[in-house]
Amino acid sequence: MKLPELPDLPVRPALDEIVETLAGRGVAVLVAPPGTGKTTLVPLALAAASEGRIVVAEPRRLAARAAAARMAALLGERVGETVGYAVRGDRKVGARTRIEVVTSGLLVRRLQQDPELPGVGTVVLDECHERHLDADLLLALLLDARSGLRPDLRVLATSATVAAGRLAALLGQGGEVDGQVGPGQGVDGSAGSGGGADRAVGSDKGADVQARSGEVAAGSGEGAGSAVGSGEGADVQARSGEVAAGSGEGAGSAAGSGEGADVQAGTRAVAGGRGVDVGSAGEPGRCPVLEVRGRAYPVEVEYLPALTRERVEAQVARGVRAALAGTEGDVLVFLPGVGEINRTAGLLRDLDGVDVVPLHGRLGSSVQDTALRPGVRRRVVLSTAVAESSLTVPGVRAVVDSGLSRVPRIDHRRGLSGLATVRVSAAVAEQRAGRAGREAPGRAWRCWPEYEHQTLPAYPEPEIRTAELTRLALELACWGTPDGSGLAWWDAPPEGGLAAGRAVLRALGALDASDRVTDRGRAMSALGLHPRLARALLDGAAHVGPRAAAEMVVLMDDDSLAHTADAAAALRALRSERPPRWTKEAQRLVRLLGADSGPNAASVPADAGTPVGAVRSGGVPAGHSESRTAHSESRTAHSESRTAHSESRTASGDSARGVHEIAALMIALAQPERLARRRPGGTSYLMAGGTAVTLPPGSGLAEAEWLAVAVADRDPGRAEGRIRLAAIADEDLAREAAPGLVTRAEEVHWESGAVVARQVERLGAIVLSEKPLRQPDPLALDRAVREGLRAEGLQLLRWDDDARGLRERLAFLHRTLGAPWPAVDDDTLLADLDRWLAPDLTTVRRRADLTCIDAGTALRRLLPWPESARLDELAPERLEVPSGSRVRLDYSADQPVLAVKVQEIFGWTTPPTLADGRANLLLHLLSPAQRPVAVTADLPSFWRNGWPQVRADLRGRYPKHAWPEDPTTVVPHRGTARRAREN
Repeated sequence: MKLPELPDLPVRPALDEIVETLAGRGVAVLVAPPGTGKTTLVPLALAAASEGRIVVAEPRRLAARAAAARMAALLGERVGETVGYAVRGDRKVGARTRIEVVTSGLLVRRLQQDPELPGVGTVVLDECHERHLDADLLLALLLDARSGLRPDLRVLATSATVAAGRLAALLGQGGEVDGQVGPGQGVDGSAGSGGGADRAVGSDKGADVQARSGEVAAGSGEGAGSAVGSGEGADVQARSGEVAAGSGEGAGSAAGSGEGADVQAGTRAVAGGRGVDVGSAGEPGRCPVLEVRGRAYPVEVEYLPALTRERVEAQVARGVRAALAGTEGDVLVFLPGVGEINRTAGLLRDLDGVDVVPLHGRLGSSVQDTALRPGVRRRVVLSTAVAESSLTVPGVRAVVDSGLSRVPRIDHRRGLSGLATVRVSAAVAEQRAGRAGREAPGRAWRCWPEYEHQTLPAYPEPEIRTAELTRLALELACWGTPDGSGLAWWDAPPEGGLAAGRAVLRALGALDASDRVTDRGRAMSALGLHPRLARALLDGAAHVGPRAAAEMVVLMDDDSLAHTADAAAALRALRSERPPRWTKEAQRLVRLLGADSGPNAASVPADAGTPVGAVRSGGVPAGHSESRTAHSESRTAHSESRTAHSESRTASGDSARGVHEIAALMIALAQPERLARRRPGGTSYLMAGGTAVTLPPGSGLAEAEWLAVAVADRDPGRAEGRIRLAAIADEDLAREAAPGLVTRAEEVHWESGAVVARQVERLGAIVLSEKPLRQPDPLALDRAVREGLRAEGLQLLRWDDDARGLRERLAFLHRTLGAPWPAVDDDTLLADLDRWLAPDLTTVRRRADLTCIDAGTALRRLLPWPESARLDELAPERLEVPSGSRVRLDYSADQPVLAVKVQEIFGWTTPPTLADGRANLLLHLLSPAQRPVAVTADLPSFWRNGWPQVRADLRGRYPKHAWPEDPTTVVPHRGTARRAREN
């Protein structure tokens, strides 16, 4: 293949160096900012200098199509000749194709089918810094295949940021990163489980792959100071570990995922602007890192905080008008999703002489191409994250950044997964702003206060840490390593998320009890859908027909196709309008169903394996086999009637009721734990998984008793989720689609202050029916009473003064003397009810029964023997004072308190102690009117130092009483004691 004259992009002088490095080492990392030409020029150069097909993996379908079109245009050809592309549902390649641009997910599918990748000489992993889940998985699988089956396969990873140190270590050592050995690997970097064990990679091929020790081919012998791009007249200087800054990004910026700025001595700055710097040839154990500097023009950044109660669309529209007024050229706007793009476009409808153009992955190819070509008039391009680095939009002089991005998230507790709107990272904000300076000096408006910029996270969170991992778990099982051990990961998948994904797959019948992939699992994987949607397609086709099943699955897979929350109405609209994207994907799935019509595809019954409904949110199995058996005959008859009815509708066109049934059944097959029933007396719905959700206003579904919820999310801070797509269902359909969630049980529990005993039939958290139990199990009754006592507290018992006093005395002795005196705090007493309260609970049925229990009598069961005989000695309830009165002691505080009139302790010089002399009394001395006049724990000191002042005060207020100067010599008394002698 002969290269044409290539455009003068920053990467062009480095092409020879990149090709030679990859040929000599087999692996390399290329760091280059957006707009340098790495996506289009590098594959052309590799194809011209090497044998075999060049496969370029892009994170998005839009980027794959655009890259292929650009390379074909540079060659003066049409797409499908030398350069082609393949994305889900669309492929343009030919016999002469040397370069094929694919999505990461599609290349994973090819690796699963044949890990040897026959005919492929080089794989280019583009935009690795975006850290998409498919891309991380693809990297791990490629490294595994390269370590065994294809050591000759060349791999080039490209990144738009300088955080490439760990990536270089991963490629260079085959899994041992920064001295850390990957899961299941030996210390020599071997890829086999347990370090050196043979493992079958891609069991379709049945190949045993010998673990290799990370050997790396010798370099081609170029010196560190070799001149690169000499045609540019560059000064070449050998530099040890210098990292060039490109596109406004500092060389010392911190790397993501906990890395330091580790693009060090192994980095070669191979091209950039006017000069070329060549660093050292690399470090042992790391592949070469080549850096291309971008030609970035200065970008002036302004901050545009939101006004009070201003929605993000209005804020962005205000920024767009400022950009149009303050700059020339096109304006590129970054928004989190399609909804925000549509609403912002509506706010900009009145712009004169300006075209407002959307750009996102769900548009048709012709509309996408319009955004990627220069326009006749000035343009405002409203884009999602696709334009951050994967694509170059021409003519842009200004950027308006909403500061938001939509990323996958999973809420395990509520069983809600989907896309969440989050703040962008500082690295992404820099990339977005840099788009304004690709062709000329530009300006960027950031829709947040300047002081908030310092609070942004440094780098985006890798999807593998936050996304729902059921699909990843299926891919790993198909590869032969269900837990991911033996693979070298950039970031290993979280163990909990992967375990939850495997639990779902077992319920789907995709994995067996040992987590080995089944034939059904392979059939699901081949569809290229999320396993839940694959289950709905395979099982639903037998109920509603392949076409109807495929149409509904495409709608669930891309809910942006729906302009209403009513899934049935959305399906009718799609059938009427037949948009090309929806039609094409539905036809693809129908063809796949026809190709996979064997015993493990569409003919698999809906309850094959454990039904999907047997997995609650978080992956906890639920349901009982006996309940499934009890309903099997009625479900079978009902399924047959539904199947016959659906086939007749498919032939004659669906009635309105038929569309509702199709939508509800398909949603329920995919998400059985999202079957929902209206809460009594409310407007919200309770899903089978236990999460409450509400309908949006104007949904048209508000009168439904049952819903099958396809898409729901939850805004931060809200207790209830929000339904985005659902269909009207009924109880019969719920039982049919989720038999594993249907359970019957006798429930005896404490509710509203009483024991409630009933027989309940549930679908997950939803109560289907209930009736009272006349003779509940006595043990269950006892558990319910204890449950109520723990829930409402020990105050339900009868606590008189004697009971409270006894508890306080026991607490004092336990605090002071320890064992064998028992602890009597709430937690301890509730944890050990059998020791002291069990005999009194046998007849309890309601709160009133508990209030009849004498807590003091129950507590005495805890008194230790024989120590209990000394209770009144160690912690007396009352203490006799010198006047002869027996005064109650207060043990509620840390130190026992004796509150007594001061006259009653005249003559008392040394008060008694408690607990065998280990605790002193705290005296609260009172006036004749029972008001406190002094507090002391040292009575002799008080008589000497505090009494004179207290005496003076008492003499003035109580003149009829005797207040001696030396109370230690006076006989104590209770009354006025007029005849008492004052010294």
